[in-house]
Amino acid sequence: MHIIDCKGLKCPEPVINTKKYLDSIAEGEAQIVVDNQTASENVSKLCKSLGVDFKTENKDGLFYVYAKKQECITCNPMTFDDNLVIFIGKSVLGSGDDKLGEILMKSYMFALSESDKIPKTLIFVNGGVKLTTEGSNVIESLRSLKAKGTEILSCGTCLDFYNLQDKLLIGEISNMYTIIEKMNNGSNMIVL
Repeated sequence: MHIIDCKGLKCPEPVINTKKYLDSIAEGEAQIVVDNQTASENVSKLCKSLGVDFKTENKDGLFYVYAKKQECITCNPMTFDDNLVIFIGKSVLGSGDDKLGEILMKSYMFALSESDKIPKTLIFVNGGVKLTTEGSNVIESLRSLKAKGTEILSCGTCLDFYNLQDKLLIGEISNMYTIIEKMNNGSNMIVL
């Protein structure tokens, strides 16, 4: 049985580490060790979504998820839209506390960069352009996405407004016409 030690890792790392291992094998067993109930529940949900048998156990303050993957000969692979556009209009994810929003955005971008399917285009406007410039805590995730082929566009008017045009670290400066074209030509769009 393969042991995946995820103690001390922040969300979504336990899920990503588990998914990477399960994706790397046709069949086998793994014991995933986490130190909080939320991580245990998230890993369990991943197993369920992948059709992997699992059971959980709480012992000595730790949570164990036992996963058993069996080769599936009749499974149909999922199909994904390869023209996804994600439109990001602020530097935080969600509304409420901005500190929490920063943590959530960093977690979202990391999980997105580790995903098997990546967006074709990321569009950053208004406060979202702060994520592509100096001081951003998501630059490494954006670099990873760009290396995998994601196009990254930042609104030039927005960069000018925030005085950040010379601080752009990733992607290209764009304009509203190009942004509209990308949005119109995307077959699926997520707005954050």
